[in-house]
Amino acid sequence: MTYSFVINPVAVQEFDSEDELIERCKEWNLLSSTATRVKTYLYKGHGHSLPCEIVGYVDTLTVVIQFENKQQHCIHPAYLKEMQTASFGQKTGALTEAAKADDAEETAEEAGVEVSSTAASGAEIPAGEEVPTVTLDQEAEATETAEPEAPKKPEKSKKKPAIVLPEEKLEMTAIVKEFTTVPNHFSDNDDEVIIYEGVTIAGHELAIEEVWSSHSATLKKLELAIGDKVSFEAKIVAKKLTQHPVKYKINNPSKMKKID
Repeated sequence: MTYSFVINPVAVQEFDSEDELIERCKEWNLLSSTATRVKTYLYKGHGHSLPCEIVGYVDTLTVVIQFENKQQHCIHPAYLKEMQTASFGQKTGALTEAAKADDAEETAEEAGVEVSSTAASGAEIPAGEEVPTVTLDQEAEATETAEPEAPKKPEKSKKKPAIVLPEEKLEMTAIVKEFTTVPNHFSDNDDEVIIYEGVTIAGHELAIEEVWSSHSATLKKLELAIGDKVSFEAKIVAKKLTQHPVKYKINNPSKMKKID
C-alpha cells in the first residue's frame, strides 16, 4: 500500500551513525536529553496513525521520516513532535498539509503576493508558523530601481562534466589531512569532522582528491593523527563541507584501520 499524501524528499542527508541520529533528535526535542536509544514515532494525519522512523533530513527545518512500506516523507520536526501527543487531532482548526498549501496559494493570488520557498516546498509545518511574503508591487519597485546588468561575456571554457559516483560501498584508502569543525545550527557546539587527501578507490578511476567525514565516536577510538594512512569501506556522496573546498563526503565508513 502506498500513501498519496507523502512529500518525497529530493535529496536526503543521511546520519553517519546511530549516535548522530540520537543527538539530532535531542536537538529537535524529539528525544529527552538522557535518551540512549532511538524510538519509533507515530505519523497522525489523513485518517492514518502510522508508525515511522527518522532516516535523515533535508535541511534544518525538514526531517525525513520513513513508513513501513519504505515511502519517505518530509515534515517539520516540531510538527512531528506535536503528533506524539495524545490530544493531537482533537484541536479545532488543525489543517492538513494539502489544506495549508491550498490556502497559501489562494491567499497569494487574492492579495497579489508570492509564497516563500519554504511554503512552496510542500514540507509539513506546524500550525501558527508564519511564512514571509513579498508583494508584487515591492518586486516591481525593486526591479525598476535596480541598475541594469552589464552584458556578460561568453565563457571561453566549458564546465567539467559532473563525476558519476557509484551507488555501492567502495574500498578506499586515504591520508588524514586535517581535523576541523563546522557550525551546527541545531546545537551550541560545532560538529567535528576529518578531511582526507590522497584518496584512492579500488576498481575505479575517479578524479577525487579529497573527501571528508564526521569525526564520530567510533572513529575517535582509532586515535587518528594527521598523516595517518587509513583503509576503509564507505559510500561516497556529493556533499560539500561547510566553509571548506571539499566537495565529497564518505558516509558510514566501516572496517577502518591504519595502514603502513
